[in-house]
Amino acid sequence: MKLSLIRRVLALPAALLLVSLIAAAPARGQAPVDDSKTVVKTNKISDNFYTVDGRGGTIGVLVGPQGILMVDTQFAPLTDRIVAAIKQISPGPIRFVINTHVHPDHTGGNANLGMMGATIFARDELRDRLMHPAPGANGQPGSPAPEIALPVVTFENKVTFHMDGETVDLIPIRKAHTDGDTMVYFHNADVIMTGDFYRSIGYPNIDRVNGGSLDGLLAGLAQVAALAGPNTKIIPGHGPNVDRSAVVAHRDMVLGVRDRVTKLIAAGKTSDDVVAAHVTADFDPNVAPAGPNGERNADRFGGQVYAELKAAK
Repeated sequence: MKLSLIRRVLALPAALLLVSLIAAAPARGQAPVDDSKTVVKTNKISDNFYTVDGRGGTIGVLVGPQGILMVDTQFAPLTDRIVAAIKQISPGPIRFVINTHVHPDHTGGNANLGMMGATIFARDELRDRLMHPAPGANGQPGSPAPEIALPVVTFENKVTFHMDGETVDLIPIRKAHTDGDTMVYFHNADVIMTGDFYRSIGYPNIDRVNGGSLDGLLAGLAQVAALAGPNTKIIPGHGPNVDRSAVVAHRDMVLGVRDRVTKLIAAGKTSDDVVAAHVTADFDPNVAPAGPNGERNADRFGGQVYAELKAAK
């Protein structure tokens, strides 16, 4: 485990507001999001483990006499409401935050939680990508995260917490959705949080720009299936909670799409040909939409699989 320098920063209200306003600023060309309409809701999973829904990836919350451990932080403008919801569960301090991967719907509230005194844990790769973000879709440079938003403790191998009567494993998943993914396993609650390398809605997103890979995605899904028991509650980065059988079915779907794209590549087909062939068609009825208009991002996934397999040849 690598320990970076821990700096204590006073949680000044003005600074907290500034971080929220910066994170809330819309990307160029995008309409601003009105978070006053976002519903923040807590869900009890076990005696001392909860999830929080808002806008972005699902948050996990372990509570107890030794304080609170959070998994992911969603977007900065929601921090006050998320923290208020957690305080309704437990008045204890939020001591630790674990980031499952780099995307802002999972790390956007980091700076706010850091200012509140939480220690942030994540993979080395995640910290590096927050410091040196990939360019945007239009080539515009990314904005590095402020130091207070960066993980204070980084790791490359499994890390285990022992707190609040629970044993919590942070398990690195190599080059799956991104190159900095972490699966979080709560032993006593029998809960696995996957971040976005498994989502129970839509097709996978292999974020190749941020180090994701098809082989890593399949390996990560296999690790979930191997760790989960018949009663394990699997909490995806997005979508409803599922059991082991749903993850196995998802992995089999990825394998099926991979095999179809492999045959098309062998036949000399291009990326456009693969997208036009709609290689996911047989799976679509069993893949829940990822968006309000029924989007499943099937074409994106087919193109990503093509790019992965083509690059491997």
